[in-house]
Amino acid sequence: MENTKISRVIWIVLDSVGMGELPDASDFDDLGTDTIGHVAEKHGGLHVPNMIKMGLGNINGIHHIKQCESPIGCFGKMAEMSNGKDTTIGHWEMTGIYSKNKFPTYPDGFPDEIIDEFVKECDLAGVLGNKVASGTEILKELGDEHIRTKKPIVYTSVDSVFQIACHEEIFPPEKLYELCRCARKLLCGEHEVARVIARPFIGKSAKDGFERTANRRDFSKLPDEFNLLQLLKESGWNVAGVGKIEDIFAGVGITQAVHTKDNMDGMDKTLDYMDAIDTGLIFTNLVEFDSKWGHRNDYEGYAVGLEQFDARLIEVMEKMKENDLLIIDADHGCDPTTKGTDHTREYVPLLVYGKGIRKNVNLGIRKTFADAGQTVAEIFGVGPLKIGESFLSDIL
Repeated sequence: MENTKISRVIWIVLDSVGMGELPDASDFDDLGTDTIGHVAEKHGGLHVPNMIKMGLGNINGIHHIKQCESPIGCFGKMAEMSNGKDTTIGHWEMTGIYSKNKFPTYPDGFPDEIIDEFVKECDLAGVLGNKVASGTEILKELGDEHIRTKKPIVYTSVDSVFQIACHEEIFPPEKLYELCRCARKLLCGEHEVARVIARPFIGKSAKDGFERTANRRDFSKLPDEFNLLQLLKESGWNVAGVGKIEDIFAGVGITQAVHTKDNMDGMDKTLDYMDAIDTGLIFTNLVEFDSKWGHRNDYEGYAVGLEQFDARLIEVMEKMKENDLLIIDADHGCDPTTKGTDHTREYVPLLVYGKGIRKNVNLGIRKTFADAGQTVAEIFGVGPLKIGESFLSDIL
């Protein structure tokens, strides 16, 4: 099936690790953003020796990361072609899906007809919130009332999301997932948001502090089936999703999947799949950069998270076989040093490593995230994808 010696790809997405504003950043109110550069600057540098060896500091335009004289990998950066800066659009573009139009957003909350129908279809007494809010702040504001009234907390952000927060003792996770599936069916047509997100939490009271749990689930809009994952699956290749991958693609093109508690669990599960799967794609999303540190403007946590990932990266590299390829990139930015807490329109880094590929190759500035997907499609002899230019000939 394959037309190269590469038979397995490990693809790790560092959720939100952008590296500087895109040319159209002003259209998204994101001028001056630089997620990894600002995190490194504020932290006084980053101890990420393994990514530096791969060429992270050699990428054109990256800031505050040390260069390597002789990188062992290939390196570059990618621009986003699609009209957006969220998780879904970013991941979809990686697999060859171009999103011309932004998904709908609700800066003033969802219209009454949506909320009324949701309440009716789910047999609820009502909902709380229905506004743009930080996921942690809205629990402080409405968590106690939620426990008292048993009304789900519904909120959104600048992204195209319908989020439902419920205490796990009031709505156990499976019941919360049912509410999300109900909302997913209702949110169609002009109101077809990118994701409905279950946000379960625990805790006695706002005074004592509520805590979101690892039982989060994303219920995404169905992607175009002509994408890398579906093409791989139809051709008989393994497509193993780690973390949010299965949710982002609504299960389309996935042959097996595992959800994760945090970044380190994501690395554990990736290593487990490397033991279990010899061919095909292992596709991992590490979400804490975005959800735990980026959205909370915690640049110190973000820096430590990058260093922890880098320390685990050596385990992946050492476990790789001669016919393996490793890709590391991101899906958007979420600069924790900016005034807001939202995603940012940025370039993303691209690192590529394999024992059987060339070293110290500058892949330059790629026009679309889909270049990575087009490369994987060429490796496994599927496609070509609708967008993207393969860089396989540059690395072999």
